[in-house]
Amino acid sequence: MKKIYHLSSCSTCKRIIGELGDGAGFELQNIKEEPLTAEQLEEMWAKVGSYEALFSRRAMKFRARGLHERQLSETDYRDLILEEYTFLKRPVIFIDDEIFVGNSKKVVAAAVAKLSA
Repeated sequence: MKKIYHLSSCSTCKRIIGELGDGAGFELQNIKEEPLTAEQLEEMWAKVGSYEALFSRRAMKFRARGLHERQLSETDYRDLILEEYTFLKRPVIFIDDEIFVGNSKKVVAAAVAKLSA
């Protein structure tokens, strides 16, 4: 399976999709227009092992809602990601049986390497 969960308005996501051959051969899911389902999030969690690892603290609503002042549980992270698409760390890339979460240079390089292997 090759799939990318992204935000179409995000320039970083666009750049990373470009680095992955403009998304050729991937199923692309714009999480704003086609929200993440609980089943899809569970699939991500099964690969990563933590909802916190899938959660973006950079989302504007993180501070706006005062979440930076709370101690969040795994259940909180899960519920917040399902409630608000901007809380998913993006992009989330599935290549075969591996998952790559986020936009750090290391993660993107690993995804590119996996794709070219």
